[in-house]
Amino acid sequence: MGIRRLVSRTRTALAVTVATVFAVLLLGAPAALAQTVRIELNPPTVQAGNRVGITASCGDNLNQARVESDAFGQVVLQPENGVLTGAVTVPGSKAPGTYNVRLTCANGSTADTNLNVINQARPTQGPAAGGGGTAGGLDGRTVLVGGLTTLALGAGLALMSARRRRGGARA
Repeated sequence: MGIRRLVSRTRTALAVTVATVFAVLLLGAPAALAQTVRIELNPPTVQAGNRVGITASCGDNLNQARVESDAFGQVVLQPENGVLTGAVTVPGSKAPGTYNVRLTCANGSTADTNLNVINQARPTQGPAAGGGGTAGGLDGRTVLVGGLTTLALGAGLALMSARRRRGGARA
């Protein structure tokens, strides 16, 4: 009976050990996921000449990290509120295309993403839409003089009409 008890206790201890190992692994998984290295760009597609916001994670996010790309060169991200942040302007002369962006953490870990640079032509003036009310040629003074002239003509016509009525009523 002593051996059976020993075997039973050994099995119990082994089962508890295995359960503990699984619990540590399962409970440790969220912590391991929190330590992932990642980089995000906002916006991921940008017009040449505009700014891109960068958010990254290097695990503990207590140290600076470096981001490099042929699209904009190099920028250093600073720890802020538990994440690494920074911003950079893509030069206006940058050719359109997809550029690799690489995050390098202080511990040597890396992560990559892509930045799409577009270079759409920007119009220098509005479209020629015809001679509508917003067409050039009339300034404020011209409109004011025209309005006052119209009011004076209207008042003159009203006076003439009133005189005729009085004159026609006598006859």
